Amino acid sequence: MVSPGCALYWPSASTVDWPPPEGGAAQLGRDGDRHALEQALVWADACLIGAGTLRAHQCTCLIRDPQLQQSRVVEGRQSQPAAVVVSHQADFPQYWRFFKQPLRRWLLAPSAPLQGFDHWVPLAKTWPERLQALASLGAQRLVLLGGAGLVADMLRADVLDELQLTLVPSLLGGEHSWVSADKRLLPDALAQKGAWTLSETEMLGGDEVLVRYRRQRD
Repeated sequence: MVSPGCALYWPSASTVDWPPPEGGAAQLGRDGDRHALEQALVWADACLIGAGTLRAHQCTCLIRDPQLQQSRVVEGRQSQPAAVVVSHQADFPQYWRFFKQPLRRWLLAPSAPLQGFDHWVPLAKTWPERLQALASLGAQRLVLLGGAGLVADMLRADVLDELQLTLVPSLLGGEHSWVSADKRLLPDALAQKGAWTLSETEMLGGDEVLVRYRRQRD
């Protein structure tokens, strides 16, 4: 575990960012996948989104289901988890829909933003340090929304605790895949037998299957 109480969770398929071969935004899954994503957001204290993904979509995923929103409110939480943008720059166009969405906006970056964000978290050198800083602010349960570069960076640091994969009958490939084509950039432990164990499968309908694997560490 990266830090006490910190669980980092990556639901992947559609409304998260699994890019097509040419890069950019991708939309693959259907209603079942969307519901699974919203359930992950209900669980989360905050979600992580890379600057490239934010530029591609100009917005982030929200919990649309009023009952799911209410379930968070009943627990004394905001109806939406905070959106934490991970970036090496601090300024973004304020006309993006992201800055009008009803949620808290945090920025994890080297310098403080001039506008648009409710909170700035200095970008520490390592991912364990960054996650510890977020956990100290109450963001212990994190959902990683992408994109490919951010996912690959966090895989290299081996800080993902759980994968939730929605399998959609469409095949994509190319240099923009979230898994690096150069295995030398990933820890050897990620490829070892028993590194991930199957913890749940669920039929979502529409030829979609949710598969959840749990990271096993010594």
